[in-house]
Amino acid sequence: MSLASIPREGPAVRHNVTAHRFETDAGAEQLAYVEYEMAHGRLALTHTWVPMEGRGKGLAGIVVEAALKYAQANGLKVEPVCSYVQSFIARHPEYADLT
Repeated sequence: MSLASIPREGPAVRHNVTAHRFETDAGAEQLAYVEYEMAHGRLALTHTWVPMEGRGKGLAGIVVEAALKYAQANGLKVEPVCSYVQSFIARHPEYADLT
């Protein structure tokens, strides 16, 4: 499994290249994550998941923000397929230029 840590404050987020997702620990040996597909310089964020034990702690926002910062740092455009990602970008206009 290829993991590269994404620097940020708070819980550590890993870029799991093999699984095509950004993930963080959500307790009870479970992960919160946002999955992606990459093609032609676009990062399509397709699905966000947080297990029941981790909900209400902001973990979805943490992994989505890590993915968006990765896109910024690498000059990628973002396709917000996932409805959570769409609403996150709407609430954080600093990422609107990525779409």
